[in-house]
Amino acid sequence: MGEFLGSLWGFFVSHRQEIATQTLEHLGLTLVALTLATLVGLVIGIGLTRYRQMSGNVIGIVSAIQTIPSIALLGFLLPVLGIGVVPAIVALFLYALLPIVQNTFTGIDGVNPTVKEAAKGLGMPDGQVLFKIELPLAVPVIFAGIRTATVTTVGVATLCALVAAGGLGEFIFRGISLNNPEMLLAGAIPAAGLALLLDFLLGKLQHNIQTLFKPILIGALGLVVLSGWFVMSVVFSSPGFTAGFPAEFVERADGYRGLVTRYNLPAFDTVELESGLAFQALKEKKVDLISGDSTDGRIQAYDLVILKDDQNYFPPYYAAPLIRNQTLRKYPEIQPILAKLVGKISDQEMADLNYQVDQLQQSPNQVAQTFLTQLGLKTSTARQGKPDILIGGKKFTEQYILAELITILIENYTGLNVESKTGLGGTKIAFEALIKGEIDLYPEYTGTGFLVILKPDEKTQKAIISDKDQVLDYVRQQSNKIYDLSWLEPFGFNNTYALMMRKEDAERLNISSITDLKRYLENR
Repeated sequence: MGEFLGSLWGFFVSHRQEIATQTLEHLGLTLVALTLATLVGLVIGIGLTRYRQMSGNVIGIVSAIQTIPSIALLGFLLPVLGIGVVPAIVALFLYALLPIVQNTFTGIDGVNPTVKEAAKGLGMPDGQVLFKIELPLAVPVIFAGIRTATVTTVGVATLCALVAAGGLGEFIFRGISLNNPEMLLAGAIPAAGLALLLDFLLGKLQHNIQTLFKPILIGALGLVVLSGWFVMSVVFSSPGFTAGFPAEFVERADGYRGLVTRYNLPAFDTVELESGLAFQALKEKKVDLISGDSTDGRIQAYDLVILKDDQNYFPPYYAAPLIRNQTLRKYPEIQPILAKLVGKISDQEMADLNYQVDQLQQSPNQVAQTFLTQLGLKTSTARQGKPDILIGGKKFTEQYILAELITILIENYTGLNVESKTGLGGTKIAFEALIKGEIDLYPEYTGTGFLVILKPDEKTQKAIISDKDQVLDYVRQQSNKIYDLSWLEPFGFNNTYALMMRKEDAERLNISSITDLKRYLENR
């Protein structure tokens, strides 16, 4: 424990400037969205107390927004608002509305009607009743809603890193992807501290709200004006050539930093995007270049081209089942069954399978059954009952398909019942589930096992990283020795990293390789 805390402190010290920058970005997103939500929420809440017949419908609509998954909302906003702070602020604003609207309405509606009638009897107009009677008495309830919205907004703002809005989510998602707990906590701890600090300050402010009401209102309006100016400047800015990379690619040993060094690439704008949103952003012309998996079905679906890695920078990523030895000892029949897929899936075949799911909207199970039938294998049995084997998979199309292939084979050639636990959020989560026995096996990639899970020293990396057989031998030996895990024989395809552009742009700019990209960046 002491060693880990020392390592964590060292990470904070070595990355203090980046942590400070991300914290300020996170704070900015939170304050802008929260200020807008507070002003709009107060107006809506007050309005509903005057038009009570509309309250049920309006609050119902605002509540419905909360049910939309954050990633889905950000993905929906991307084609309309692009990437960056604008969709992030809109999403945070929408999520913060409900507690403010609801508490404003409830707080004012709960003021004793006798008090309001007495004020009107003294000749107070409705505006004075609102500002001198209703709002002061409703402040505790209203502020409870604002404080709830604040804590929620700080948390949801971590997801905004997925659409290149910055903030502490960058470290969190990098840490999850790279199995790096220090990096994860470098984002999570400041985010939690920020939520507690803002909640504390709002609590102090609540005790003095009556005397500070007008200064706070003026300050909030000023912040809204500044926020509007900032957002408009971002919307109408004209960025140059921009690349969108997932958090994992930014930090990996075979990712962005090493790529820049190997090809001596000149500086260009980069933003961090969730891998699925990166493809969508490229399709929608919000970015010009992305990294992705070479067998992704969206390459064909979105008319993209892979830039040739003419210096062989990216290492091999051969997919293979990674399984607990304890499971193999208990069910040794699994290995010869899964051997039926050894070398049976080529790069193009895997890309076609992904395309059928991503673009043709077929289910992973349907695609897997069709493929196995074409290989002459049985697919008719689907067992029910308590599972003997738990199959895991990460949260992208290819993993869903591979998990289905494994499931169908085991259920049709053994007497075992299988249950899938797919959609696991990245390498760290899937691997941790495996070593803890929460799943029995999942499809993994040799390059990921080598660089992300085992993390060999730099000398070892340079010596064998480009040799697929040596990489496989290394991950087999070390995984068995350290984690009591086995890598079975690969399926056959190499899902390596790749840089991609829209085909029309690549042809227009005469870019077919990463070296061509370098030339373009130098001469633009």
